Order: sequence, then C-alpha cells, then structure tokens
Amino acid sequence: MILTNNKLTLLFLFFIYLLNASNALASNDITSPSYSNEASLIRAEQWQALITGAAFDTDHQKLKQVNDFFNQNISFVTDINQWNTIDYWATPEETLMTGAGDCEDYSIAKYFALLKLGIGADKLRITYVKVAKLETAHMVLSYLAYPGASPLFLDNLIPEIKPASQRSDLTSLFSFNNNDLWITSPQGIHKKISQSSYLTKWDALKSKMQANRESILAKQRS
Repeated sequence: MILTNNKLTLLFLFFIYLLNASNALASNDITSPSYSNEASLIRAEQWQALITGAAFDTDHQKLKQVNDFFNQNISFVTDINQWNTIDYWATPEETLMTGAGDCEDYSIAKYFALLKLGIGADKLRITYVKVAKLETAHMVLSYLAYPGASPLFLDNLIPEIKPASQRSDLTSLFSFNNNDLWITSPQGIHKKISQSSYLTKWDALKSKMQANRESILAKQRS
C-alpha cells in the first residue's frame, strides 16, 4: 500500500502516541478494533477533515460538528476498564486513537477541538454536573455565546446540544477552562473562585499535552 504524506504524518503521530501511552494500554486488550491501527487512522483522518472543513463555519456549526463527531466515533468506557485506574483524564489524542473514553474524555476532547477551530476559551467551560435520576457526577462541555449567557451543553449522554434551561436532569456544580474556575450556586449563578491551575488533574493534563507536542517537534527535527 502506498501511503500519502497525510497518512505518513498520521502514522508518525500514532507511533508517538503509542510510545507515550504504552504503559496505560498494556493493561487493556489492544487487539480490540478500537485500538487497531486502521480504525485509529480512519478516526484521525476524519478528525483532520472536520478541522479543515469547519474552519470558517459559525460557532454553532462548529459546536454541532464537534459534538456529533465525538459522540458518534467514541465509545463510552469507564476508566477502570480502559486505563485500569479509577479516574484518568485522557488527552484528546489518546481518546481519538483508542476510540473510547468516559464523560471527562468526551468533554476534554470537544474543548480542545473547538479551541483549535478558533472558538475562544472565554466561551468554553468544562462543567461538572449532577445527573438527577442517577444521583451521580457527570461532565459536559458548556458554550457561552457572551459573558453571562445561558450555557449550551455538549453532552455525550444525548445527541442534541441543548441550553442548560432545557436540561432539568442536570445540575451544574462547578466549571473551568484554561484559566479560571467557577462554582455554581443552587440558583444557577456562576461565581469565579480561583484559577483553574488549582485543579491538579487539569494542570497535569495540559502539561502532558505540552510534553507530547514538544516530543513530536523534537522527533520531526531529528
């Protein structure tokens, strides 16, 4: 098979991903279709086509395309089954390559995809919510068109993007983005309480993503 330049690049990125994630994947069945090279390459190519094709779309078009892509291409798997740990925050690359993740992974992947498409971090917040019927914590991505706007929820539990006012099944607890951390009152008022760097898992995730980028650049230069 003759590989195009794009496929060679994707294979290279996949190889770097395997080097960085091999310890975590070792506890899983990497012969599963979700972990196959072919499936990973297809997802990566589809993702790249989305990023290229949606560059000049409106915010709402970008929201729909990104939400649909991850909801339709990523299978829900708990951290204990995928990573053999109770709580693991995967990078978007790990989620894309494995084709699986839990609610945090969906929200994180959508967040960084929309940043890449040019939507400002001030409009995006990763949001912890409580699911009423399940009485359990959950994570969604929130989009605010302007400061103080009612957020839209991008959720892996349902295919539609709906405003928070239409999600009576969810109660916001707190939210964060690249810079800030907000707590939500019972009345639905969002109050900034600190910088998001105080969230150790979030800070560690961003550091890992930066290290991965530097590793790829170093290997490209060598």
